[in-house]
Amino acid sequence: MKQNIFLTIEYDGSRYHGWQRQKNEPTIQETIETAIAAMTRRKVTLTGSGRTDAGVHALGQAANFHCETTLTPEIFLKGLNSLLPDDIVIKTCRQVDDSFHARYDVINKTYRYTICNQDLPVALGRQFSWFIRKQLDLEKMKKAVHYIIGTHDFKAFEAAGSPRSHTTRTIFNAGISEAENNRILVTIQADGFLRYMVRNLVGTLVEIGHGKLRPEDMETILLSGNRKNAGATAPPHGLCLISVEYPPFSNPDLTGSYRLCLSTSSKSPETER
Repeated sequence: MKQNIFLTIEYDGSRYHGWQRQKNEPTIQETIETAIAAMTRRKVTLTGSGRTDAGVHALGQAANFHCETTLTPEIFLKGLNSLLPDDIVIKTCRQVDDSFHARYDVINKTYRYTICNQDLPVALGRQFSWFIRKQLDLEKMKKAVHYIIGTHDFKAFEAAGSPRSHTTRTIFNAGISEAENNRILVTIQADGFLRYMVRNLVGTLVEIGHGKLRPEDMETILLSGNRKNAGATAPPHGLCLISVEYPPFSNPDLTGSYRLCLSTSSKSPETER
């Protein structure tokens, strides 16, 4: 029986060279595909909601694959988690309509960047946050983040040398909050992201927090379309894909929209990404 299987995935990206399969480098996609093949004895292609770069993590990555199999989603869930390494976990597994596409059907995604802002570095959890010793001015950063909300050309925050058919994206929500243990959380929800877009935005916000740029400079940089005007790229290990949202599935057993929201707190194939 041909099935379209939908997965939600949590992973620690520390030892992987990103999501997308690559030659001679371990990736999330290839690791899961290998586990699926071991269960089905068939080669499959796992399609993610978008690529995450080397060192980036996920609480709510989404993916799907097509396969001729009699295995049920429940068997896939148990089997894959028994085969996968401890730093990759399949959170949910279900059958969806054959037309569903994890990448092209995305409505929005939410990324969160974590900064550890204190005098001393940390040993535990250091792979999930960017340690910054100098105190950041959160009020200035909060003023600056409002300039990126809405539909804009984010060319100034795209990785150099990675042109797209267009660089316009819509940010629905963006905010900065404080968490326990001197953590600063930068959360951004958008219809899609350019390569390094979140990390470049965070790097610029940090320069504003350090007084190297003014909050209103965020708007000037955005309008300039020039990557050289923005701040340095924040390191990848502080970034995490929190959730992915899709329209209602057409499978009658899956009513309502499905939102992957695994934390507290226009279709775009060109999606940090």
